[in-house]
Amino acid sequence: MRIIAVLNQKGGSGKTTTAVNLAAALVERKRRVLVLDLDPAAAASNWLGVKENGKGLLDALKGDVAIVDLVQKTKSGGVEIVAASFTLSTAEKALAGEIGVETLFRKKLGKLPEGRWDYVIIDCPPSMGLLTVNALSASREVLIPVEAHVMALDGLVTLMQTVEVVKERLNADLAVCGILACRLDSRTNHSVEVVESLRKKFGPLLYKTRIRENVRLAECPSFGKPITKYASSSSGAEDYRALAAELVAQEKRS
Repeated sequence: MRIIAVLNQKGGSGKTTTAVNLAAALVERKRRVLVLDLDPAAAASNWLGVKENGKGLLDALKGDVAIVDLVQKTKSGGVEIVAASFTLSTAEKALAGEIGVETLFRKKLGKLPEGRWDYVIIDCPPSMGLLTVNALSASREVLIPVEAHVMALDGLVTLMQTVEVVKERLNADLAVCGILACRLDSRTNHSVEVVESLRKKFGPLLYKTRIRENVRLAECPSFGKPITKYASSSSGAEDYRALAAELVAQEKRS
């Protein structure tokens, strides 16, 4: 089971868009996928039309419920999800004083049923607080979506440094599985230049797939569907299917 944190502390990077649409594209490839929405804004949950049902991830972190008991089905191509809600924003206060607070999520994920899912995709908050640290301590891999804009590059360097700190202190198995260039406008030199800068700096960590700017990608959350269901023949669907193919190709190495 691959546990992948989709993470970028900068808003507008394509984090939730990637978590939801990659999950749907992987399901098309016969992979069993669970999305864990760890963002208090609950964007992935709202997109897939699922709400917390009484108890949620904060209750799981506090030890009141098992994560597997929070799993809900969606209408989106077989993707399953553990929904988020705004109560997650109180996590730092609610969990204050807990022993090993940075690794609570890892202990909980360790109790998921063996063999039920091929991928667990964690949609992280757009910040480096306790929830994100828990996601990194629980994951084996990090997928980093980056907006194809020069202002996003400085934040990426900082994020890579943070991943290294978590790897050193909390999770020796953690690795970046790939950096994904998003919101690419190939009509402008700027986007192309940013991607080239990413390639030069990060080399094989940069996925070959580029997520192009696409109106259908912007529309599909409003219709409660991933791009593969909302506009199956669009460039957005094509791009996320290509990303899923790259992840599947990594399976032999993971």
